This record gives sequence, structure tokens and C-alpha cells, in this order.
Amino acid sequence: MEITGRIVKDASVFKVKENREVVNFSIAVNDSYKPKGSTEVKKIVTYIDCSYWLSSGLVQWLKKGTLVQLFGRIGLNVYIGNDARAHGALTFHTSDIKILVFAQADNTKAAAAAKQDKTADEPDDLPF
Repeated sequence: MEITGRIVKDASVFKVKENREVVNFSIAVNDSYKPKGSTEVKKIVTYIDCSYWLSSGLVQWLKKGTLVQLFGRIGLNVYIGNDARAHGALTFHTSDIKILVFAQADNTKAAAAAKQDKTADEPDDLPF
């Protein structure tokens, strides 16, 4: 199965027993549809928790805002909560990750904002 989405927060590495590591992250998948008989387009966002067991070195590239294409399989975690009700969550068990667009560095965003603020404060030199 293949899904494409943006990472919603920086990935993290968790150590599990027997010296194994897993990279955990979440992505947002955007979709839209037009209800029958309507001209308005409805936008929906689905958040999917993902796990990657093959290499923890990839975590340095999985930053918030990165657009990724993932290959793998869907798993369902079902459990009984403290409220004695059944709960479930989807997890995408990733076997391959392709980075489509890297996240913009924080210093690049700050520099762009500073440049915009500077130009807004400068008076207009144009004679018209």
C-alpha cells in the first residue's frame, strides 16, 4: 500500500527490548470531495501514526512539514481503555520511505520573516 502526506511533528526514535529501535512519526493526508448535489468542496484531513523499524538513522530527515511517500501495510491497534470501552487506532507499518519535499529549515523561515519585516518598515522610494 502507498500513502503520501506531510509529517506533523518531528519523528522520534524509541528503543525497545533486545537493542531494537523504532522510528515513530505521524503524517497528515489531505483529501477533498464534493457532496452529491453540492457545489462546495469539502476538505478532510486524516492523521495516521507511522512506524519504521528498518533504520533509525532516517530520523534526522523526518522533520515537521516534510512531504513523504510511504510504502507498507496498515495495522489496527485495538485496546480496552480506562473507561472500559474498546478503542482503536490505525498504524502504518512503513517498509520504505521516499522524501518528496524536505521541510524548510527554521533559520530559513526566520530569515524570510526578518526580510519581510525590514522591507515593510522601509519607506517607498518610488516617485509615484
